[in-house]
Amino acid sequence: MKKDQTLGEALRLKGISRRGFLKFCAATASMMALPPAMVPAIAEALEKARKPSVIWLSFQECTGCTESLTRSSTSTVEELIFDTISLDYHHTLQAASGTGAEDAREASMKENRGKYVLIVDGSIPISNPGYSTIAGISNEDMLMEAAEGAAAIVAIGSCAAFGGIPQARPNPTGAVSVSDLIKDKPIVNVPGCPPIPVVITGVLTHFLTFGLPELDHLGRPLAFYGNSIHDRCYRRPFYDKGLFAETFDDEGARKGWCLYKLGCKGPTTYNACATTKWNDGTSFPIEAGHPCLGCSEPDFWDAGSFYQALSTPTGDITRNTLYAAGAGVAAGAAIAAVNRKHRSSAEKRHEKVTIDDLEKESKS
Repeated sequence: MKKDQTLGEALRLKGISRRGFLKFCAATASMMALPPAMVPAIAEALEKARKPSVIWLSFQECTGCTESLTRSSTSTVEELIFDTISLDYHHTLQAASGTGAEDAREASMKENRGKYVLIVDGSIPISNPGYSTIAGISNEDMLMEAAEGAAAIVAIGSCAAFGGIPQARPNPTGAVSVSDLIKDKPIVNVPGCPPIPVVITGVLTHFLTFGLPELDHLGRPLAFYGNSIHDRCYRRPFYDKGLFAETFDDEGARKGWCLYKLGCKGPTTYNACATTKWNDGTSFPIEAGHPCLGCSEPDFWDAGSFYQALSTPTGDITRNTLYAAGAGVAAGAAIAAVNRKHRSSAEKRHEKVTIDDLEKESKS
């Protein structure tokens, strides 16, 4: 295999058909809320892309983020590792261990300096280096060394993005987030406890296809964190009508009424749970009858009871409706702006592409 083999060359050697490749590109466009006209642009970018080196560091974490990644159904972990990226270091998924593993990490960092993607899950303890070490190296030292030669950093999970559960009061380890320590590199935060599988793989695919995604004020990709769960929740109409479950086993709960009074943090939580869902789009916590905990937001672990409402809706419910609708419009405008930015250059090259053209190309 060529050292600088492109993704297109790798796919052809694996016997992947053009039709199958375009189907993957169409799924990627849909996942990132991009129009069908962007499919040829994605295909062109992936065809020419070279497999980037990825180094994944795990610090104070529960392995939940890796567990989530391995359960991705769109852009599976196998596709990412073998077709899209070169995962050169990952404690849980790599075959090597001990000295062999650390030698592989150092060799990859040296060979791909300035070009590799650094993924971090877990918070970093700074009160005492001995709280968490790898091969005798403190988490902080390993992060700083790896970040120096990285092209970009992706903080996977709320622990890496915001400090997470380890940072909960009284924070005995002095846990901090990646962005608390790294100030001179682009950082993409992919929070969640854990993040949705296809959000993890979608961000990596986006980086390979278009580069860094458009981010919100917390460094989260707008394609996945541009709308609140409340804006997209199927129980939203009950909220607008003032119909709330008061307990987990009352009539309202059985009828699927809004869970706001039971502590649902959907109105203040930005994530794709209500649209992308979990387990290949099967369900998400609210659909299973449990209020949203707000796990993709900073400090959700110290924000009070998970089962008490942020504030009980009182007075004219229409006022609540207008406020929520305004937030939805603002988020929708942000998403539209992002999509227009991504479309601008690619659509000019492919503006005459039609569905018939794609079907003809897929059969060739």
